[in-house]
Parts: sequence; structure tokens; C-alpha cells
Amino acid sequence: MTSPLEPIERVLRAEAPHVVGALTRRFGRFDAAEDAAQEALLAASTQWRDDGIPAEPRSWLIRVGYRRMVDAIRSEQAERRREHEYTLADPRLIGETASLDADDSLHLLLLCCHPVLSTASQVALTLRAAGGLTTAEIARAYGVTEQTMAVRISRAKRQLKATGARFEFAVSEDLTARIASVMKVLYLVFNEGYTASSGERLTRTDLSAEAIRLARLLHDQTSGEPEPAGLLALLLLTDARRAARTDARGELVPLAEQDRRLWDAGMIAEGSALIGSAWAQSPVGPYRLQAAIAALHDEAPTADRTDWRQIAALYLALEQLEPSGPVMLARVVAVAHAFGDATALELLDRLDRDHGLLEHPLTTQRAHAIRAHLRDRSGSRAEARADFLAAADLTENDVEARYLQGRAHG
Repeated sequence: MTSPLEPIERVLRAEAPHVVGALTRRFGRFDAAEDAAQEALLAASTQWRDDGIPAEPRSWLIRVGYRRMVDAIRSEQAERRREHEYTLADPRLIGETASLDADDSLHLLLLCCHPVLSTASQVALTLRAAGGLTTAEIARAYGVTEQTMAVRISRAKRQLKATGARFEFAVSEDLTARIASVMKVLYLVFNEGYTASSGERLTRTDLSAEAIRLARLLHDQTSGEPEPAGLLALLLLTDARRAARTDARGELVPLAEQDRRLWDAGMIAEGSALIGSAWAQSPVGPYRLQAAIAALHDEAPTADRTDWRQIAALYLALEQLEPSGPVMLARVVAVAHAFGDATALELLDRLDRDHGLLEHPLTTQRAHAIRAHLRDRSGSRAEARADFLAAADLTENDVEARYLQGRAHG
């Protein structure tokens, strides 16, 4: 049954970046604007339960946030006796603030992903400021204490302030590089939501849904740029399979065994259309390559009819573009389906010799899991069992660990 709070939550998440952006543009103080916007979101979540969602929720939120900002500034002015430092806007101008240019949201995402910040800080600040998630929600999602996450967010704000980071994007800055940082952050958030790195559940749907929402916002505001379109397509085509990834008991179901009738046809259609229109623009980037791979999976009527040779070729192109361990391992899986397990084992051994995939912290768990499946299908049952158990020991996700242990003992 749908909770009565869900429509309110959806509106608040959608409006959060616009509110922070409007307040930051008006006052030029991102840290204070983000705090004021959070207070406005909290007030709305309480008041709208009784009064209903207003006709113009963004204007309502900006007005409340504006008043919080004015109160905070007046308090500072009283303490510092510097009333002349800020010129407060006439309240009649708030209506104009509510209709600010849509670029506010893009500027906010760019600010949250400023290169001075670490990736972890970029993720936290994006979810807090652009996503409207509370510090407690972000902390729970990433398995840390609320205090730890609050410190991380506060440190990120201080870093932005210390470097004089502006809300407005300067012409001299590399917009392409900054948008690439935003896409990387949204990709990381989605991946954590799609397969949680730890915990009792396989997925964290709040994170994957938020990543898709922000990717849609990025796509809408980058004038049809092909890579943001590819990112949105990739997230949609991947998330479309979510309902079939676990069974009624919450246990993991491999891709080949999933009931494809549970896949979201609407998301598949939208994602396929996005990658279809963005593919022709050159050069093709990593998100479009991954989206094309996801489309081949989703459009295959059965697992046996998946075009694995084409997928293997796309992974090779992706590996040449981004030679990372996870991409190499994904190509090994595709090669196994396209050309046989023996060929894939030879490829895995060569890649391991060259890149240490079985020992690297970012790839060791998945490398053992893949080798376990390849050895199991090749008849090397004892060696496969050892790899399954090693992979199970290396994951902190309980669902994934149970699946691997079951394969080891099955």
C-alpha cells in the first residue's frame, strides 16, 4: 500500500536542488543556503501532511527558506554589528526567485562535485544538497554513524568556502570535466543502491532512485549532450531488472535465471530510446557503451538469445577507453558466454598476471566469484568451491554471501 507521505517525499526531493540553488544565487552563501533549504524541507514534511501540497510547492519552499536565511543573517549582523554587510531583498521579489532559470540545478550539481572535494565528500554533499536527503538517511545508506556523515558534509562545506567556490560556473572553467565528475558521482550512488556494499538487503532503492532522478535532471539541463543521455539510459536499463533480482525470500537470482516478465518494460523502452538517439554522436563515451550493453541484455527475449559476441566486443571497446579492473572482469564474463569458459579462464589468468585482479581490493571479490563460476562449469569442482568461499568471505552484503556459500556447498 502506498504511504500518504510518498507524494510529499517525491515533491521535496524534486524541488530540493531548485530551492538550494535559488537561495545560493540570491545570497551567495552555499553552506547557509543548504541549511536553510533543509529547514524548509523539514517544515514542509510536517505542515503539508495536514494542509496538503500547495499549488506552487517550489515557491512555498523558497519563501520559507528565504525567511530562514534572513533570520540567520540578521542574527549574525546583530552579533557582529555589521548590518551593512548584506542588502536583503524586498519580500515582493521572492516570487521572481521562485521562477529562477532552470540552470540553478545544474550549477548546484557542479558545485557539489567541485574538484577540491574527495569523491566521498562529493557523494555526500550531492545527496544532501541536491537530493534533499537528511544526514541520517545518507549515513544509514553508507553504513556510517550520523555524526561521521555530518562531519564529512561540514568539512566539504568548509572546503568549498575556503577555496572561494562560486555558485555561478565561470567561463574559464572546464565544464566538460565538471559534468564528468557529476556523472561519476551519480554512477557511484546508483551502484551502491543497486548492489549495496554491505547490509542485509541486496539493494538500497532510495539511493538508486535518487541517482536516476538526478541523472534525469542532469540530462534535461545539458541540452541533449550524449554522455548524460547515456548515463540516464544506463541507469534506467539496469534498474529495470531490479524486481527480478531477488526471489520471494529475498535471495539473489542470477541474470540468466530471472523472470523477464518482471522487468520494467517502460524503463527499458525509455532507456533504449535514449541510447538509440545518443549513440550516433561521436566519439562514443563510457556511459553510452555501458548503456548499449545493458540494452542488449534487456532487449533479448531469453537469456539464450542474448547477443554475447556483440556484448564482448562492446566491453573490449570500453576496456580500451577505461582499462579498469571491473571492466576487464565484465569482459571475461561476456567472453565466457560468447566463446566458452576455457577461453574466458585463459583471459582471466592473463589479465590477473598483468593487473593483479585477484589481489586488488577493488576487484578481488568479483574476480574470485567469476573464476568460481568458470571453474564450476568447466568441471573443476574443488577449485570452484574454494573460489566461491573466498568470494563469500570478501563480501559484506549478506544476500550475496548466502548465494555464494550456497553455490560452494551445492
